[in-house]
Amino acid sequence: MNALMGRGGLLDEFFKDVNPGFYIRPLHGDPLPSPSQIKVDVKENEAAYTVHAEVPGVAKEDIQVAIDGNVVSLRAEVTQKDEQTKDDKLLRSERFYGAVERSFQLPQEIDAAQARARYDNGVLTLTLPKKQGAQTRRLTIE
Repeated sequence: MNALMGRGGLLDEFFKDVNPGFYIRPLHGDPLPSPSQIKVDVKENEAAYTVHAEVPGVAKEDIQVAIDGNVVSLRAEVTQKDEQTKDDKLLRSERFYGAVERSFQLPQEIDAAQARARYDNGVLTLTLPKKQGAQTRRLTIE
């Protein structure tokens, strides 16, 4: 039932297809992403994890990354507003303010002191070295 009632749910898609005039798209494009819409790819090698997170339309100053053991938290604050010159007549004004946050757990602890982050073209890339001595131990099932 939540899929029917939620933002971007089945009813929204139905009305968008049946009567496109009913569905008014914001001037800035799509609304803020939900945490499940922040697409994350995680890769692993012997020494580190590499995370690619899509956070388009956000300034790098508004992105926060926190590492607590093996839990990585991403937070992005979005502020979008229309700009208008003194010669313009205001017909419609829209603003988006909000934050989106996502956390996920990795199999091994991260060396937070050696971690690095880079933001380029809407993609946040995290290089998260594994903590030495915190090796994952595989148990034998009896």
